Amino acid sequence: MKPKTFTQLHVQAVFAVKGRLAFLDRSFRPEVFKFMMGTLDSMGHKALAVNGWHDHVHVFYGMKPSVDISETIKEVKRSATNFIKQKRFIRQFSWQDGYGAFSYSKSHVDRVMKYIINQEVHHKKRSFREEYIDFLEKFKVEYKLEELFEFYS
Repeated sequence: MKPKTFTQLHVQAVFAVKGRLAFLDRSFRPEVFKFMMGTLDSMGHKALAVNGWHDHVHVFYGMKPSVDISETIKEVKRSATNFIKQKRFIRQFSWQDGYGAFSYSKSHVDRVMKYIINQEVHHKKRSFREEYIDFLEKFKVEYKLEELFEFYS
């Protein structure tokens, strides 16, 4: 019998909506996030949580190691954009370039899932900009302010 590869990789990716008129409205957000979870699963990942706010999305998944993070986020963005347009939620919709991706150990999975599920409550206290910069600093990711998303207030 040939040895198999075994992994336990948990990734949270965060990306932002482009354009002030293209916010993810509360009326259709759950349907879009459910669709994104299906996209992750169809790529062989294990979707754990997808949620966000009107201007950004958090995608948390158990990563299939043969599908890299950039390919995954590109496909999630592409398929979600097509879904949003097909459902006519928003006519002109797109995502900003780039994303943040952060890895977690098994012991942090439940805490990260709770954090993502509670995005609406969380963003009553903190802006997406504050949240994103905190992620970068917590994970000691070097960045320049001019390289970050276009944040909306």
